[in-house]
Parts: sequence; structure tokens; C-alpha cells
Amino acid sequence: MSDINWRLAARSLKRDLRASDVRALFIALMLAVAASTMIAFFLDRLERGLERQAGQMLGGDVVLEQREPFSDELRSTLEQAGLELSDQVELVSMISRGERFQPASLKAVDDVYPHYGESHVDLGSGTEQIASGPAAGEAWADPRLIQLIELELGDRVQVGQTELTISGIIEREADQSGGFGNFNPRLMLNTADLEATGLVQPGSRIEFSLLAAGPPAALDQVQALLAELRRDGVDVRDVRVDRPQLGNALERAESYLGLAGLAAVLLAGVAVAMSTRRYVERHLDTAALLRCFGASQYQLVTIFSLQLLGLALAASVVGALLGLVGQAVLLWLLTSFLPMTLPPPGIMPLWLGIFTALAVLVGFAGPTLLRIKQVSALKVLRRELDPLPPSAWVVVGVASLVFGGLLWLYSGSLPLAIALLIGGAALLGVLWLLSSVLLNGLLKVVQRLSGNSVWSQAFRLGGRQLARRKQAGLGQLLAFSVTFFAMAMIVLVRGDLLTTWQDQLPDDTPNYFAINIQPGERDAFEQAVAPRVDTQSTLYPMVRGRITGINGQSPRDAVPPDARGDNSLRRELNLTWQAEVPQGNQVVAGQWFTPEAEPQGFMDEVDATPTESGDITPISMEDGLAQRLGLGIGDELTFSVGGDTIATRIESLRSLNWDSFTPNFFIIFPPGVLESFGHSYITAFHLPDAEQGLVRQLVSDFPGVSLLNVDAILGQVREVLTQVTRAVELVLALVLLAGISVLYAALTASRPVRAHESGLLRVFGAGTKMISRVQGAEYALLGFASGLMGAALAELATAALYLYWLELTPRLHVGLWFILPLGGALLIGIIGHALSYSLRRQAPAASLGLLGEA
Repeated sequence: MSDINWRLAARSLKRDLRASDVRALFIALMLAVAASTMIAFFLDRLERGLERQAGQMLGGDVVLEQREPFSDELRSTLEQAGLELSDQVELVSMISRGERFQPASLKAVDDVYPHYGESHVDLGSGTEQIASGPAAGEAWADPRLIQLIELELGDRVQVGQTELTISGIIEREADQSGGFGNFNPRLMLNTADLEATGLVQPGSRIEFSLLAAGPPAALDQVQALLAELRRDGVDVRDVRVDRPQLGNALERAESYLGLAGLAAVLLAGVAVAMSTRRYVERHLDTAALLRCFGASQYQLVTIFSLQLLGLALAASVVGALLGLVGQAVLLWLLTSFLPMTLPPPGIMPLWLGIFTALAVLVGFAGPTLLRIKQVSALKVLRRELDPLPPSAWVVVGVASLVFGGLLWLYSGSLPLAIALLIGGAALLGVLWLLSSVLLNGLLKVVQRLSGNSVWSQAFRLGGRQLARRKQAGLGQLLAFSVTFFAMAMIVLVRGDLLTTWQDQLPDDTPNYFAINIQPGERDAFEQAVAPRVDTQSTLYPMVRGRITGINGQSPRDAVPPDARGDNSLRRELNLTWQAEVPQGNQVVAGQWFTPEAEPQGFMDEVDATPTESGDITPISMEDGLAQRLGLGIGDELTFSVGGDTIATRIESLRSLNWDSFTPNFFIIFPPGVLESFGHSYITAFHLPDAEQGLVRQLVSDFPGVSLLNVDAILGQVREVLTQVTRAVELVLALVLLAGISVLYAALTASRPVRAHESGLLRVFGAGTKMISRVQGAEYALLGFASGLMGAALAELATAALYLYWLELTPRLHVGLWFILPLGGALLIGIIGHALSYSLRRQAPAASLGLLGEA
């Protein structure tokens, strides 16, 4: 490439920096890079930080569980990858003090425990937050165990063949689990004392856990190993699988922030396209002169491409720095809401921002820039020999392909990108027709305005000016509509996300689960609880059963390889029976056992009226479990329950509301099948702070009932949702700024035309105030029509996103149809009026001199 091309491009770029269209182009590219890098930086760091905090619920970034100790080879592999390991062992055993005996769930932890968080323990002088487990020779007991065998701090209890000193009372474990596997009161001890208890024997029901924590790079390095462990039957847990409540919030937040970044990039792309058109039109004369001096078409394209490339690189550097500073500012603003240390930013978001800028430049500016290639040298003598602009469909087509690629990159979903791209292309054609109809109708209404008031005359004149430039007006109308649509969509999604998250965990969300309620205790327990709680779920019967066969094969052979380590195949499941679809469940495939009846009241026992049963029992399965195991309607499963075998067939699939903190079941039987087996009951309720004394009463009156306090888990989930909400609100401002850049670029591109019209009005005697009102009326009409179109687009787009991406329920936003048109008229009117101030102060001769550029 010739040095002269570089020199001409550099000189031209230096001279053009004073032009308003180049400034608009620079700002648009800079915002595209700033938006993509800031959100990428922020998402990357926030996601890793939030997942690390969420990992506190599990006890590590990855948790492995199996029935036998883990091999030294596996430990060495994980440690070499950079992961820190912590051992835990869980089992159930009888403990005693004197003549008092009580089965307890033992949890042995090592000196590394915990990876994250702190346990709340009373060591004798009030509750303390401790980032360790009990020392060797000591044990910590939960309040229920303390009461059941009347323990005090300093007492010694018999655990197997050894004695341990009770040195603390556990009020909250650092990695408290929300599952129902352990119905007994808890005793925590050190792994150094485990061998002395003599409880670890061949054949004992013991759960060995290996908790790993480390940087994301280390976790990525062992993903293949983890997949192999799953296939070998090891239970591998992470936050998205093991905590649906938290996982859904994180995924929706990531989707929203990615969507906000896409909206900002789209708006910046529209601004780039509009600024480039003005830039090319202003350089046609320069291109014609270069042709006179012997420049080839290739040289013209090269010179102006280098100029725009230099502008894009400069904008990328500035935008990347702004993105880096912006994410630091976001984190600084969120310091009080982020009780975790986030990992440092990586280099990948910087490259992503630069790539985004170049992609936006090529996609949105490339087709328009090729117009320079067609410039004739005769244009120096005949100004009317301007090359025809590229077809609007060519510009839109190339820009759509580039934006579709960016959509795929940001969302990670090719089907979603293709669907939105095809739908957007079809919608654009419809929008062009609707915009034309809307603009024509609006102009007809304006022309029928009666009266001789100054504003009536201004709207009529403004409408006529729009009618004379109908094609340009339609282009601006579409650009403004897309701008308002993107801004409104981000605002709407943000509001609905926050509403969903607030509804997900209302103040009366159940904070206690009562498990192991015996049939003879059901009525007395109900009478004790019902008057003193705020909300309560149905009382569900529960039977333990294991899947022993699938379609005539062993479970491991019948499911896909990746599902062979699924927890549902390795453990007993909690089974229930019910005549009606439970609250929070929805049948998504097949049919329920019986027609739905009137809903049952709170704390009512589920109807257990026997029904006729054949050799094959129909069951209902949770759709997520069915998907993991590769099962569907008609597949047959064999269950082992209480030593008996039950043959079943999947008759329906259900979606569950895992966010509800109420009892949910993977498998539901019809009445008349499980009642003869030994069963207990489970329920959930919200106990207000003023009624916490009920817990001690229940423990005393119903010693066999296990009360699981999930306040700690609720608090952790609420903290995460609060943090994500702050991030969502702050990122919104960047999208609004990108929207304003589109308005600036569009109004800058139309300055020559409006300057010429202003000059003509002055020649015919119009004063500054009259011109000001006419321009304000014209901008207001454009803004009003754009607001209507933007509202329609936003409603359609948010409905599609809710259904297919964010998994929310679509809703109609009535206020949007009033706020957006009126707000659009006001916003466009104010910005356009302000940008036209210098034109109104310009002499008519200077304004008319812009006729060639117009």
C-alpha cells in the first residue's frame, strides 16, 4: 500500500476532526466500544464474583460427592490444576450423653474448611463469625441437639468409640445446605477425630465430599475431568444445577446485561450509518478532485477506508479506556452492595470492544463508503453528477448480517440470533410501510389544523417541510423509532426483571421446612403451627424410593452418558402422591391423573383416596429431570419402595417453580399406590421474628420432627439479587447515552437541508422566533411518530424475549403508549431545537450556500 495513501488519509482525518459528522461518528464508535467493553468487563468480574459468593452455599466452586473416599490421583490432578481442596464426611450415627441418646447427622470437616464465608457459632460469649471448623477433640452442636439431650458448652458426648467436647453451638454453617437429606440434628467435628470414632467401616452409609475452590482458569482446566467423573457416577455439583433459585437470577442478569450491550451497539451502529452518509456526501467533491489528479477507484476507497479505520482505532482506544474506567466506577458505586472481592479484569473484553467497533464500522458504514468509488471526475464541473447512494436494502442487509453475528457472539445462541435476524428483516419491511402510513396520516392531520395562532402555523409549515422530504423523513423516523424501541425495551425488561425478582422472594417466603412429621402427629402439629405463621404450604405425604430400572434396563445403561452420574439415579428420591396438580406446578406434556378439582387449603392433607390401579402405575415427572435422563411420555420406570417393586409409566411432565422455597417433588404418584408404605409429612411455613419461640416449643413437643431453617439461604439469595439489581440499573444509563448519540448523529446529518430551508424562510420574511417554532414543530412531529413506532416495537420485542430468552411472562405496558410518543416529541424537539440554534443565527446567504451539500 502506497505511503501517499497513508499521508492523504492522515491529513484528511486531521482536517475533518472539526466536522460535526466526524465528531458524531467518533462518538458513536467510542460508545459502541465503551458499552461492549464496560459490560464485558463488568459481566466477567461480576459473574465470577457472584458465582464465588454463590459457591458459599455449596462450600466451594465445585463439589464432588460419592460413597467412597476419593483417590490420591484425583486429588493430585485437581491440585496441579491450581485448586485448593477441602474434605468433608457426612454420616448418621447415634450420640449419647449419660442416659440420653439421639441420632444425629455428623459432619466432619478439615482444617481448610470453609473455602468461602463464615460460620455463626456461639462459643460462650455470644454469636461469633468464624472462618474455620471445630478443633480436634471438639465438636459443635446445633440448638436442636443441645435441647434434645440437654447439653451445655463444655459437656462431653460419646460419638462412636470416642468422646468429644461441645465447644460451640452452631447457628449457621458457612456452607449450609438447603436440601432435605439430613433430617437429624447436626453435630460438626474435625476429620482428625473421625478415625477414632470407629464409624467409618466397609458398608457404612457414608457420604464423602471433596470441595474444590480456585480461579476460573483452574476450573476451566478440569471441565473435561469433571465430565468424566459424572459419567463414572460421581455427583458433581455447581451453583447453576444445585441452586435453581440463584442460578436463574444469575442467568437472567447475564442475559439482561448482554441485551443492554447489544442495544447500545445497535444504537451506535445506527448513528455510524447516519454519520457515514453525511461524511461521504461531504467528501464527494474531494473524491472528484482526486480523480482529476489521476487517483483510481481503488485508491479512493483505500484513502477513505484508512481514514475511517484510523478514526475507529482512535475511538476504540478511548472507548476501551472509558469501558475500563466505567466498570471500575460501577464496582466502586457497588462497594457497599458487593460483600466479595472480585477477580481482576482480563484482557479479552478489550479485544471484544475493538472487534465490535470494527464490525460496526464495516457493517453499518461499508456499503455507504463504496459510493465514493463511483465518483466521476466530471463532478468538478457538473455538481449534479453525484453517484447514486447505495440501495437502502443493501445497507440494511449488510448491517443486519454484522449485527446478527454480534448478537450470536453476545448471546451465545445461534438459533436466537438467526430468529431475531430473520424476524427483524421481515419486520423492517413492515415497519417501512407502517412508517409511511403513519407519517402520511400525521401530516394530513397537521395540515387540517385550523386557526391562525403562531403554533398552528408552525405545525402546518413543519408538516409541509417533512412532506417535501418524505424519504429523508422516513429514514429519520425509522432511526428514531429503533432508538426509542431499544431504550424502551431495556427499561421495560429492567423493570419486569426487578418485579420478577421481588415476586420471587417476597417477605413472607417460607423460612422453615418441617420434615419427618409422622401421621399420628399431623393434626397436633397443624394446630400448633397454623395460628402463629404468616404463610404455609400444603402438608405433603412423602415416601422414599429408588429408581431401579428404566425401560427394562439398568438406570445407568438406559440414560445418556452425561446423565449416568445424575444424583437421581444414585440416591433415594422423595416420592409423594396427589390427586391434583400442586400449586406452582404446570403440566407441559401429557395428561394429569384426574380432572382438576377445587384447590385445597393450606395445611390440608393431600387427598389420598385410593384409585384403581393396574400393573403399570402412571406417574408425573419434572420436565427438567426427564430432559436430563432423556425420558419422555410413555417411558417406563421401576421403583424400589420399602422392599417392594413398583412398575410405572410416565403419563405427564411438569414444570416446577423452584424459586418458591416450598416443597417440590421430581416424581408424583396418583393416590392409591403409596399409602400402604411407611410415610411421613413435609410442609413449609414463614415464621415471623416475633414468633421464633415456636421453634423451641415444636422441638420440645415433636422431638422427631426436623425443622430446617433456610433463613441463611434466603439471605444469601436476596444479597445476590440486590447486587445484580444495582448493576442492571447502572448499565441502563449507558444505553440511554447511546440512544442520544443516534439522535445527535441523525440531526447532524440533516443540518445542511435544514440550514437551506431556514435561509429560504428568512428570505421570505420569517423571523428567528418563527423559524424556531417551525423547526421545533417539525422535530416534535418526528418524535411523536417515532415514539408510537418505538412503543409497538418494544412491546413485540419484549414479548418475544420474555418467551424465548429470559423465561418471563409477557405483559402489556399501557403507560408506554402514552409516555414514549409524548416523551419522544419532547426529547427530539429539545435536542433538535438546541442543535439548530446556530442555523437560526446564520445569515441567509450562508444558509443558501449549503444548497450543494443539501
